[in-house]
Amino acid sequence: MTSTRPRYFIGIDNGSQSSKVTVFDDHGRAVSEGRAALRPYHTPRPGVVEHPDDDLWTTIGQASQAALAAFPGDPADIVGVGLCTIRFCRAVLKADGTLAQPVMSWMDARVSQPHAAPDAAYVTTSSGYITHRMTGAFRDTAANYAGIWPVDPTTWQWSADTEELAAFGVTRSMLFDLVMPGEILGEVTEQAAAQTGIPAGVPVVATANDKAVEALGSGLRAPETLLVSLGTYVAGMATGPRYVTGARDFWTNYASEPGRYLYESTGVRRGMWTVSWYRDLLGEEAAVHARAAGLSIEDYLNAQAEKVPPGCEGLMTVLDWLAPAEAPFRKGTLLGFDGRQGRFHIYRSILEALALTVHDTSTRMAAELRTPFQEVIVSGGGSCSEVMMQIHADVYGVPARRAEASSAAGLGAAICAAVGLGIYADTDEAVAHMVRPGPVFMPNAAHHATYQRLGEVYRSVREHTDKIYRQSHEIFG
Repeated sequence: MTSTRPRYFIGIDNGSQSSKVTVFDDHGRAVSEGRAALRPYHTPRPGVVEHPDDDLWTTIGQASQAALAAFPGDPADIVGVGLCTIRFCRAVLKADGTLAQPVMSWMDARVSQPHAAPDAAYVTTSSGYITHRMTGAFRDTAANYAGIWPVDPTTWQWSADTEELAAFGVTRSMLFDLVMPGEILGEVTEQAAAQTGIPAGVPVVATANDKAVEALGSGLRAPETLLVSLGTYVAGMATGPRYVTGARDFWTNYASEPGRYLYESTGVRRGMWTVSWYRDLLGEEAAVHARAAGLSIEDYLNAQAEKVPPGCEGLMTVLDWLAPAEAPFRKGTLLGFDGRQGRFHIYRSILEALALTVHDTSTRMAAELRTPFQEVIVSGGGSCSEVMMQIHADVYGVPARRAEASSAAGLGAAICAAVGLGIYADTDEAVAHMVRPGPVFMPNAAHHATYQRLGEVYRSVREHTDKIYRQSHEIFG
């Protein structure tokens, strides 16, 4: 690194609830950022969950404009953009690259089915659509095509089998060209510059899917490290060089580096959503107490939860707020009330349920991979909570490290850009310079023993509640 001028990278993180745009320097420090909330999903009928109008592109523009307005440096020193969007979305486009219909959310039932709009010119992911809006190119990262897309997982390119393409409902001409993470997708056009504030001509670099980019920005590199991502979807992730097929307790995703893969345990849908739901349910009374203590409502709830003993004196939460497809009758459950517990027991029990559920699924993943985890990295907004970090250390019985970046996905996108533009020789060098380890929380042996016993109870709860919820489902749906 011999240049004397500062170099900055823009990391675009288009998530499930908002679009976040962060400007990073070449040491991974966030210099400025902007955020724009996504609009509520459009759900005109069961199974259809869409992003209304052009919400993804609109919010990326708004967040970019805010980040650039707060940027204290010279925009000419911005050398690259790393683009990351929500995975498992599907965009159907006209011949000019504009939307033929609203972008399908990852929760839309159609994204798990073959394409069914034969009059469309292109079918792509949300990252492919946004790439076209930013660069005018019909190119996309190969690492955002996990699922039923007809991609060869060993070459990361479209299948050469025309029957496989036909089974998905497309011809090759309807699919974008695929590039590897770190390759240049194109340059910001004048039209995109007007929308985003990003200077025209800046290279846009391919990253991966949002979970893989978050893993990179969190510093997940060693196979014996587990990443727990605390987002709308909460899951455990590990990394390795093999594409594993036929696994029972995890699935293989593409990582943010060519030839590497991300192994993901099953997880909790509406994970941190449940935390926010309960916070809002407490209402103004909790907010008043928080203001009186000079705290945000999140810090107030976490401080109160720290006073509740591990195990919440027998209160347990089962996180089926959004039932899985294979068991649509399931509901969320609170068990164990006996008069000792109050509102903060419920709050802590939700935090414990997130850790215990993912500990169970990731432990089974570790056994199948034959790689016991020696450290846990925790990322996402929930990792800001001291009590949540300590719960993870105590549940897993190993050190739990907080991912330092406020937007790990944004930082991961910036790392891809830095590597792709040759600022760093490879991903390992970029991570060493741009990812700073966060604080480490050490496990309490007595608390770990409590959670080990409680985990056994959690694993058996649904054996008893499924019959009840099947009967209830027949009445209330």
